[in-house]
Amino acid sequence: MDHIQDTEEGRRLTLTQQGTAHWKHWGPYLSDRQWGTVREDYSADGQPWTYLTHDDARFRAYRWGEDGIAGLCDADQCLCFGVTLWNGQDDRLKERLFGLTNGEGNHGEDVKEYYFYLDNVPSHAYMKCLYKYPQTKFPYEDLRAENNRRKADPASFEYELLDTGIFNEQRYFDVLVEYAKYTPEDILIQLSITNRGPEAAPLYVLPTLWFRNTWSWGPDLKKPVLHTRLTTQPDIHMIEAQGTDPDMDPMWLYATGAERVLFTENETNNVHFGWEANSSPYVKDGFEQYLVHGQQAAVNPLETGTKAAPLYQLQIAAGETRVLRLRLSNSAILEDPFAEQQCQELLQRRRQEADAFYQAVTPFTLSDDLLTIQRQAFVGMLWNKQFYSYVVRDWLKGDVDYSPPPQRKSGRNAGWQHLFMKDIISMPDNWEYPWFAAWDLAFHAIPLAMIDPAFAKQQMLALMQPWSMHPNGQIPAYEWSFNDLNPPVQAWAVWRVYKIEAKMYGLGDRFFLEQAFQKLSLYFTWWLNRKDIDGNDIFQGGFLGLDNIGPFDRSNIPAGISGYLDQSDATGWMGMFSLNMLRIAVELASQDETYEQMAIQYLLHFLFIARAINESAENGESLWDDVDGFYYDVLHFADGIEIDGEKFISMKLRSVVGLVPLLAIEGIDIAFLQSAKLADFRQRFDSLLSSGTELTSHEDVEIKGDMDSGLMQGIMLSLVKPERLKRILARLLDENEFLSPYGIRSLSKYHEQHPYILPGLHMADGQPYQVQYMPAESRIKDFGGNSNWRGPIWFPINFLLIEALQKFHQYLGNDFKVECPTGSGQFMTLWEVAAELSTRLISIFQQDATGNRPVYGGIAPFQQDPNWKDLILFYEYFHGDNGAGLGASHQTGWTGLVAKLIQQQTEHTIS
Repeated sequence: MDHIQDTEEGRRLTLTQQGTAHWKHWGPYLSDRQWGTVREDYSADGQPWTYLTHDDARFRAYRWGEDGIAGLCDADQCLCFGVTLWNGQDDRLKERLFGLTNGEGNHGEDVKEYYFYLDNVPSHAYMKCLYKYPQTKFPYEDLRAENNRRKADPASFEYELLDTGIFNEQRYFDVLVEYAKYTPEDILIQLSITNRGPEAAPLYVLPTLWFRNTWSWGPDLKKPVLHTRLTTQPDIHMIEAQGTDPDMDPMWLYATGAERVLFTENETNNVHFGWEANSSPYVKDGFEQYLVHGQQAAVNPLETGTKAAPLYQLQIAAGETRVLRLRLSNSAILEDPFAEQQCQELLQRRRQEADAFYQAVTPFTLSDDLLTIQRQAFVGMLWNKQFYSYVVRDWLKGDVDYSPPPQRKSGRNAGWQHLFMKDIISMPDNWEYPWFAAWDLAFHAIPLAMIDPAFAKQQMLALMQPWSMHPNGQIPAYEWSFNDLNPPVQAWAVWRVYKIEAKMYGLGDRFFLEQAFQKLSLYFTWWLNRKDIDGNDIFQGGFLGLDNIGPFDRSNIPAGISGYLDQSDATGWMGMFSLNMLRIAVELASQDETYEQMAIQYLLHFLFIARAINESAENGESLWDDVDGFYYDVLHFADGIEIDGEKFISMKLRSVVGLVPLLAIEGIDIAFLQSAKLADFRQRFDSLLSSGTELTSHEDVEIKGDMDSGLMQGIMLSLVKPERLKRILARLLDENEFLSPYGIRSLSKYHEQHPYILPGLHMADGQPYQVQYMPAESRIKDFGGNSNWRGPIWFPINFLLIEALQKFHQYLGNDFKVECPTGSGQFMTLWEVAAELSTRLISIFQQDATGNRPVYGGIAPFQQDPNWKDLILFYEYFHGDNGAGLGASHQTGWTGLVAKLIQQQTEHTIS
């Protein structure tokens, strides 16, 4: 079996990294949704969802990016390609995916289409995507109206496309899109369209090529051009693309069998909106006007423009598959671009190379079902790579014809005028979240490091560059508010990427580690200076990515409560951050002694945080509750508010907030510490241990040196002592609290019958501030309907808990056992507990004894129909009791961690 680098795909990645062949120049970088994003919002009220809607998108040129179905573009998104369809029934072309906005959906924003990422490799030499297109009129208004009606009942289910009956009798087309590269700049495109219905049906197909509109935003910007190029072959049409970017060479799109080629401009139809006259009679919706509404003059008879599409008018029999081929190439002299044998051989070769690559990534025996799950998880990560452009200074001041309102200059992201992003970035979900999120991206890097460590490293550094990281050291959170705060997991991810590359590819990248460490030191200092109100090593931070996990918005404490919140999760994250930085510093110090003092500095930071989170302050405040055996947030009141004579209260809500301190666990192997370069660090650490100071008295933090009881000998540092660990795990592994058949819930099920109620305080309407366990979608409006940390299972926290338990096991050994599940009488080592949690998480996607997958709940086609049941979606989070997928649905970034769980679970089972 080949090593990863020895596969054909591995060799392509090596050539790309060396700069000798740019195989990644073209990829799936076209967004699934550009409308409704902050970047495109020039409104006075800062409401992107209503400023540029799905209905508007077909008439208006975008400013900062493009979208399409199953598309691709170059790395600068100069030239784009996507699939456009029309079934002869819809009142519009199907150019982009439809979904509900946050205000329209009864559970927040939600895509209402069925499409699946089936294959891809890191170089994008081969890609495959499936879109299911109904044959009858798409129910846009029905979806809006019914979901709006259901908003009156917060417990109601979402109304999905399958619920409308539009797929009854299998009346739809499977549109399978494949891309296979001959060379980095020569791409075969194959569309295989199957009529799944019981009778023949018409379909119009417009494979569309267009330039991103970069010319409408200033007076002196040059405009690219597409035009017809004559060929000597009567059945082949040829479109020439001449860009304005000096780095972009001309490209040609070859199409065979098309009726004709349509041309228009990728420019706004001002007349449609009642604005000024159009600068050209040919506008963005020209193809729709021509085909759907019969307006012959809507397309350019001179066959030139900035948007073009070969037109295919098909009549496809029941069960029939029709194949269309195109070729996007940098060569204008392809004599026989669609030679049948050559096309078939290329597709077959690229498919086999993809198989060989993924077999090398996980060279263990897996069931066919696990292979499918892992492959589709990796593939989804790759399809969610997107060209992301956002220049805040330009966005704030506006463009020639799109001046923003005055409110913008002091509104959203006004303090980030240095931010200049133009890069390929891993998105959480290309439709639902087509923008980066800082802590999501850190988790994305883990599975990406397994298949493309160079890209994973680039992702980790992308938000730490001078043009992205704030001068004060803050890492931007996400475009809705760069000022918001995500958990500081970047140092953890950097270390994991370093270790994954070292293990799987033979060598860790110390230069990357050093680059990241220096930037993360700035970020750590920013946290210390900005999120520790009292300077006592107890941290705040607001919602910290957990949205509505508390009884109120932790980032905006209501005026009736006032004060501030000392947070167990923020403090736990900082303890973890300290240890991550310590571990990186020690690694760097093993070859460069200048990092030894930094290692000592982060050790001291950890010790201060450990003391603060575990001890009681002079006023009696403590995040640790010794009666309940759990960590809680502490709410400090202001404005003279008191509850039972106290100016603070421990919020005894058992949630993932109290589990985060478990994640602050790190070990350093004794063999590594014996390096001569670490002599000074080892001496200083021994001095701390032997000094008997309050920081190292072992009363508040677990520190063990030169251990011999565990599987590894060395130093273990953790916020949580073993006896407290057992107490927390008793709740964590209790099926009546956190332990679900499918992983760890974000909120204890105890609160289903016993809601947490904030004592003594009420909302303006007299209702109490409370939190109740909700295993599925949220029934409250905070942060939008699908922001839900009140019960469902989230992969990122589960993954970190599994890793923490593995680390504890390495140093506590086989004699340290806990009851799992609690009350079962069955005792497991922490390694076995970690394996059990991994198994439960993986089982969300696996077929059970009846052939059903928990992720799809009661959705019959996904459970029974052979054309649906092996198409796996990776959701944002999962039902706390039955594992059904919830929230965003298309490879929501961090859920791709299941690929890593499958690999390590299989590896350790074999070993």
